[in-house]
Amino acid sequence: MTQKNSSKQTQMRRCVSCREIKHKSEFLRIVKLADGNIFVDETGKAQGRGAYVCRLEKCALELKKRRRLDKQFKTKVPDEIYNHIVDLFTEHF
Repeated sequence: MTQKNSSKQTQMRRCVSCREIKHKSEFLRIVKLADGNIFVDETGKAQGRGAYVCRLEKCALELKKRRRLDKQFKTKVPDEIYNHIVDLFTEHF
């Protein structure tokens, strides 16, 4: 999902919670590594399968309620990951 904008490309991504399309920098990225380890990618550049969520509390709560990362990563994501994401949004955003 890239769009040409003059001479450089704009990286667009879709929120796994609300499904809105925005610029990559407007999201928090969650990564699943090949070994199955899942973590919040603060840099947005870690290797692995990425999922993006808007930096909104409502998206974090919906993500947890509907267990959207389980579907995205095709595996059971521990509750600690969901709780950590919700904590990030309620404390910092």
